[in-house]
Amino acid sequence: MTILTSPTVVGIDVAKAEIVAYREDLNATQAIANDRDALGRWLNTLPANSSIALEATSTYHLDTAELAHEIGHRVYVVDAYRLSHYRESIGQRAKTDPCDARLLARYLSSEQKRLRLWSPPPQAYKLLKSLLHRRAELINLRVSLTLSWSGEPLLKDELAQQLKSFKQAEQVIQKLLHKVSKEAGITENIKRCKAIEGVGDLTATGLATAFMRGQFANGDAFIAFLGMDLRPKDSGKKAGPRHLSKKGDSELRRLAHNAAMAASRSATWKPYYESYLARGLAKTQALVILARKLCRVAFALMKNQSEYQPNLRLQGLPAT
Repeated sequence: MTILTSPTVVGIDVAKAEIVAYREDLNATQAIANDRDALGRWLNTLPANSSIALEATSTYHLDTAELAHEIGHRVYVVDAYRLSHYRESIGQRAKTDPCDARLLARYLSSEQKRLRLWSPPPQAYKLLKSLLHRRAELINLRVSLTLSWSGEPLLKDELAQQLKSFKQAEQVIQKLLHKVSKEAGITENIKRCKAIEGVGDLTATGLATAFMRGQFANGDAFIAFLGMDLRPKDSGKKAGPRHLSKKGDSELRRLAHNAAMAASRSATWKPYYESYLARGLAKTQALVILARKLCRVAFALMKNQSEYQPNLRLQGLPAT
């Protein structure tokens, strides 16, 4: 089929079995099987340098995004939270696959200048992120099983056997994390992060993995990528409460929070943590501030390729 030469805007709603695409120039909607062969054939029929918006899913959108990028189309991945609020803002009542495809095209046409082009992450980034999430799922299963079975004496031996299997699986994942990290060349960054009080091997691996994803201009950009940036809600003279945007990877935020809990008991960071408690903040709020600070320190170490040097006189200063 002949490839057109004029660019157009395409909105794609992604599901596991198929994608639903809306072409703005043709005002037409089409369903395509969500497999690489079918996607490739369809993407090659689009005008060269088409602009494509698709909603981020767990993993189902990746084939479409990667193939479109390889062909040369401009790809924009929109998170579901932002799209949901855009739907409400324009008063759209229906939520169906064709409606969402048209909504994505409309959003891209209106906001394209403000959006960042998507680029495929390094393969090592995807592997490390997947392994970190698989380990977290494993730990959740182990905790759930332990709580459920520990009160039944008849299952004592079986529980011990299951926990042994969980331990072996966790060790396999740990070895794979070390192997992929070494192949990706981020071992030194992991060591830099681990030097920070409270930051263990998993958290350091998560931070070094996140650092691989893009060229972050400064610490603010890195914090925003982690979803730990604050969202103000002020009106007039009223200063509303601040909440985390939570736009990034939830597992990385969980690891950062665990690191903050450990760091809050260290000689280096305990005064910093307690200074916020003294100002009337709740423990969770103080831990979030400490977690943000640890992530900023880790970013500075990786960005500057420097070694960690704790300064006890500075740990009580407000977070930046």
